[in-house]
Amino acid sequence: MTNPTARKFGYPDTLVAETSHWLVLVRPQQPTYGSLVLVCKEPAQAFSDLSADAFADMKRAIGGIEPLLRHTVAYQRINYLMLMMVDPDVHFHVLPRYDGAREHGGHSFVDAGWPGPPALASHVALSEEEAKAMAAEFAARWRA
Repeated sequence: MTNPTARKFGYPDTLVAETSHWLVLVRPQQPTYGSLVLVCKEPAQAFSDLSADAFADMKRAIGGIEPLLRHTVAYQRINYLMLMMVDPDVHFHVLPRYDGAREHGGHSFVDAGWPGPPALASHVALSEEEAKAMAAEFAARWRA
């Protein structure tokens, strides 16, 4: 059974990739182009509660995320934010960071926080169709 956090971020429609313990999803609210959510499939609400297998498998997920975003977004830095204030299941917001703007699907994505902390309130809200299309595009480029 998928956890509520994954469903909140549009699973299964926003699924980019899946490993044994992690889901990689497109984040429907895009503070930067290519923003993702990395959601653990284990029933854990504390990082320290993850199994050793989940920690090991995280390397595989990140090993797919970073090349995908490097190629697609041409980021300069990448941020992994574990916030878990509203959605308690273990997950990270993955934000590619860059100076300037990226254009995609008729949207201009500006990293409003560059070069400081990410500005999560400044974002492009993708429609369900746009998020699904971005997930399909990213899934086609996924290599892990």
